[in-house]
Amino acid sequence: MYLQRRNRITRRTAAIRSMVAETALTANDFIAPIFITEGSAVVEEIASMKNYYRRSLDETVKDVKEMWSMGIKSVLLFVKADDDTKDNTGKESWNPDGLMQRSIKTIKDAVPEMIVMTDVALDPYSQYGHDGIVNPEKGTILNDETVEVLTKMSLSHAAAGADFIAPSDMMDGRIGTFRMALEENGYTDVGIMSYSAKYASCFYGPFRDALDSAPGFGDKKTYQMNPANRIEAIDEVLQDVSEGADIVMVKPAMAYLDIIREVKNAVTVPVSAYHVSGEYAMIKSAAERGWLDENKAVIESLTSIKRAGANLIATYFAKDAVRLLQA
Repeated sequence: MYLQRRNRITRRTAAIRSMVAETALTANDFIAPIFITEGSAVVEEIASMKNYYRRSLDETVKDVKEMWSMGIKSVLLFVKADDDTKDNTGKESWNPDGLMQRSIKTIKDAVPEMIVMTDVALDPYSQYGHDGIVNPEKGTILNDETVEVLTKMSLSHAAAGADFIAPSDMMDGRIGTFRMALEENGYTDVGIMSYSAKYASCFYGPFRDALDSAPGFGDKKTYQMNPANRIEAIDEVLQDVSEGADIVMVKPAMAYLDIIREVKNAVTVPVSAYHVSGEYAMIKSAAERGWLDENKAVIESLTSIKRAGANLIATYFAKDAVRLLQA
């Protein structure tokens, strides 16, 4: 049989496959989410996220130093606020001595070159578990009042030394407000990584376990996006870019690869994607039951996210992936 073209020639050996690979993962691609709690010498496994931990700040510093030594250059901070600090004003979120603010300072002191990104939303601080200020009579989330509080929160993160704030709240108009506030207060070097296309997804469950931040009533569908929508995501992203976002994010990742590609085609700023807790838990659970090879699933999943167009990937597999890539 004569063939003009044999496509299998470039698949014949591992060396050839590597040579012609279109997508390559490196440690530079990863943002490592970390969960921080009060106390000392605390390392608590998150029940729904096997082998992932909530740590006190002293233990977090050890973890961040290890990540830096591995080549991971960026961390995304989430804090578990004590219940007695939660209310419907969010005042703890901008406390200069709050856990987030202390964490930023401590990590930057310990590993100055580490890129520290910080979650900006009210769900860890809300008695209702929502991302914004609640009107309890109507059960609604107040957009403009929330943006005012989140602006104070963002400025407190900048003052503590954050490199990027990462607003995950999905309130309207917040990126432009944050950018103006940062500029007016002299924080001209602080970037914004906006959760621009954040969907109202069922894949966030384990994350809410990690921070005890599940909504106390209803859901988040009035401010997070409908999973059925694609064009709306591009609209959200373009608005955030026009308001001053330096990086835009799609969340979740694996079920939204089409959105990542659409966003990548629409903007010139870097695109990030969040490989979320439910996606992590699915791989871990299936591997534990022997239904798939965890290591192969991790690399294949992350490669698919980058192939779709993500420049950066926030993933709970960051350390595992680097170890696999270096093996």
